[in-house]
Amino acid sequence: MAHAYTPGLKVLHESKIIKERQLPLKGNVVVKKGQTVSPDDIVATTDLPGNVRMLNVANLLNIDAPDIRDVMLLKVGDTVQKNGMMAETKGIFGMFKSQANSPVDGTIEAISEVTGQVTLREAPIPVEIDAYVSGTVKKVLPEEGVLVETDAVFIQGIFGIGGENRGNLEVVVESREDELTVDLLKPEHAGKILVGGSYISLAAYKKAMELKVAGIVVGGFNYHDLEDVLGYTLGVAITGSEDLPTSLILTEGYGRIRMGSRTFDLLKQHQGKFASVNGATQIRAGVIRPEIVIPLSADELLGDHKDIHASEGIQPGSIVRVIRAPYFGRMGTVVSLPAELQKMESETMVRVAEIEIDGETFLVPRANLEMVETD
Repeated sequence: MAHAYTPGLKVLHESKIIKERQLPLKGNVVVKKGQTVSPDDIVATTDLPGNVRMLNVANLLNIDAPDIRDVMLLKVGDTVQKNGMMAETKGIFGMFKSQANSPVDGTIEAISEVTGQVTLREAPIPVEIDAYVSGTVKKVLPEEGVLVETDAVFIQGIFGIGGENRGNLEVVVESREDELTVDLLKPEHAGKILVGGSYISLAAYKKAMELKVAGIVVGGFNYHDLEDVLGYTLGVAITGSEDLPTSLILTEGYGRIRMGSRTFDLLKQHQGKFASVNGATQIRAGVIRPEIVIPLSADELLGDHKDIHASEGIQPGSIVRVIRAPYFGRMGTVVSLPAELQKMESETMVRVAEIEIDGETFLVPRANLEMVETD
């Protein structure tokens, strides 16, 4: 049977998920293999080196750089508190002394007789990595982190911002075509993952952030409003490090696009359950998709897991989403995969797929398709 390989979004009702929780630098792993963990459990810790501050003591005390050793009261390796004295001149007859005080709490890392500068290292910054999802520690990576395994519902979006968050899932609209409007957002939604339908406006998203909603999952959002949220033009889509209280995950794309029926129904089916979300997105090499992970208890498992990494590629009968104009965001079913190259409006010859969308059939370049992988 003809088939073609193409990027795909996962919409899986049951899959075995393995999450790597890794420190930015070597540190200490505080859990053991086989241990059961909750999303907020700390699994590894480390300390990032503090910021470096330079203080030109020679200029402050109006001395030559080679004379800095004569006025220093502290040596390399000594700690100093903010506003603590580091150096002092002898003055005249013990009077009219000049002093150099530390601008920060830190440790003296270097004293230069060439520049007259003292290098201060601020206190280390503690970093803790949590489990992100409830599950079992499958493997310990010594001094680096762990692999956490869980059985879960796994849904990927097409774009997101805001990094990791978690909370109870609540569907706040009646259908996948409804907009998540300002009036639907309530104070009691703080800390929850809210599911909308086709769209959320900038005003509604800002209100969600004010209410400290943990996450929003909707079909679409206005691309031009991202600059207002982020404070800069996005450009190449590499996201996830934004300091936002509310993660935003788009399941379909930019604009007002109703959420896919399988995605909406699956989220609605698990309303009230605890979910972990991550808005991190990278659309170039090393693709990263925003995700919703809903861990399942043992009595909820049906035993028909689908491998999260498995992908057979599109073939007749596959459900796909068009990712470029003129049918951007629309979903359909592959009717056939013609072997012959087809000439497009741009005069280029490309491989196409015959797609049925809402009862109509279109020829779409295969490069413009994204497979929606379901189970």
